[in-house]
Amino acid sequence: MDAEDTQVMSRTGEFTTTMGWERTVRGRVEAALDRFSGPLADLVERDANDGDTRLLVADFFSMGLNFSKYQDLTTEYRTSGDSIDYAVVLDGALFAPIEVRGVGAELDLRNIQMSRRLAAEEGAEWVVLTNGRLWRLYHLRPDPDGGTPRPVVVLDVDLLDEDAHEHNVDSLFHLTREAVEHGRLDALRQWREGLEAGSVADALVGDRVLSALRDELRERSGHPGHPGERDELRRVLAEEVLARGLVPGRD
Repeated sequence: MDAEDTQVMSRTGEFTTTMGWERTVRGRVEAALDRFSGPLADLVERDANDGDTRLLVADFFSMGLNFSKYQDLTTEYRTSGDSIDYAVVLDGALFAPIEVRGVGAELDLRNIQMSRRLAAEEGAEWVVLTNGRLWRLYHLRPDPDGGTPRPVVVLDVDLLDEDAHEHNVDSLFHLTREAVEHGRLDALRQWREGLEAGSVADALVGDRVLSALRDELRERSGHPGHPGERDELRRVLAEEVLARGLVPGRD
């Protein structure tokens, strides 16, 4: 492994392999956040309308996220009636509709009704909602019973929150063209799903976690072990530690 491809996470002491393209992309996102902070603050101060906000959003998609305004972004879905503002099209297919609201507007699920319908019609899984300052990326999770896909927030950032700078860089990195092409956005989506309460509960009562927990409790208690320990641990987790209804097979 090239030494330049190994990054030490000094805050946690963890090691991670970081590809060269990832460092470059993260640097570009960080530079874009710095570059757009001033213009964005100006838009907020004068409570800019939807049109002015759209200009900033298009520029950020181009300069920060590396989606070409002339090849990847389209306004073909904008009409005189109900419409979406932009859409990202990759390899000739709709990747994500983009809904833009004025910089001072509140954001909620009602804002993406048109985008959800369009995405369903076109087979897209993602929707972007932003007012320039707040950016939310929704994954349209398929309904197992074949119903309407449910929008689930995967990214949620406030570009003017100075205390969340690292979080914003990391979040928006996953929305870049490169991260999408390398499968990093979909991997993040799967990680978010894995963090949901039901998934975590299922992992906690799995054999590997139970074995590790058993070993830890043996060491703490000095107990040499006896048959049935895993069943005892599983019962305690299901009945006394985890919320009822989370563990499969337990009501």
